[in-house]
Amino acid sequence: MSSSHTPVWFITGCSTGLGRALADLIVKRGWRVVATARDASSLAELARGAEDRVLALALDVTRSADIDAAVAAARAKFGRIDVLVNNAGYGYQATAEEGVEAEIREQFDTNVFGLFTMTRAVLPVMRAQRSGNIINITSVAGFIGYPGSGYYAASKHAVEGWSDALRAEVAPLGIGVTCVEPGPFRTDWAGRSLRQTVTQIDDYAETAGKRHAGTRATSGTQAGDPVRAGEAMISIANNADAPRHLVLGAWGYDAVVERLHRVVKDIEGLRELSLSADFDPE
Repeated sequence: MSSSHTPVWFITGCSTGLGRALADLIVKRGWRVVATARDASSLAELARGAEDRVLALALDVTRSADIDAAVAAARAKFGRIDVLVNNAGYGYQATAEEGVEAEIREQFDTNVFGLFTMTRAVLPVMRAQRSGNIINITSVAGFIGYPGSGYYAASKHAVEGWSDALRAEVAPLGIGVTCVEPGPFRTDWAGRSLRQTVTQIDDYAETAGKRHAGTRATSGTQAGDPVRAGEAMISIANNADAPRHLVLGAWGYDAVVERLHRVVKDIEGLRELSLSADFDPE
């Protein structure tokens, strides 16, 4: 198959981690990719020798002008976008009480509003094609709010809820929407992509405090393999009826399934009270 007939992937946040592993796999398959990072120089090795198939661009998803320019460049070079992977984002850990307003808003600008803007820019391309897949990288935290990570969880919950509505809107147009929810993966997320406001309140030492310390202590020993995660994402993006959820890693899978079972149990346990809120039948 000639390169002009291979799928075109557009991936944000490709400098390291899951985004870089996925971009590497796309290049090795001989496919086309728009690989982006805030610092385009970090993508030089990825593009070397494959300049006809790799468009490496500087992109800060909090800057609308960057997004518009990147999408225009992708269309000019490849003429289409088949898969958008919204991977750019980072973690912020703080207790709910000690969260810093500026840090909270900055995280939402990247994890939530940047993702929204990026998707809005690509949707006209996919609508015109009547095909495409959108993959939003959320997290197990999109289902579960852990102590000390409430604001990060809130950003991922927001993307999950928005993705439900987006999927309902674009499915009739031939566009799939999947949220990928990784558990712990062996990337440099804790060292490079995590900010913390370490708790100073003793009452939170055994909850948020322990979690904050543990996040960095376990970095580099996580069970998740970024390359295998990339392969899993490729497998679902080739599916015309893309799944709504893809939880990655055994730890994440078990945690999410247990959480959903508990949610159903909690709701069903209050069934009569829930139904009692309606007007009496006439």
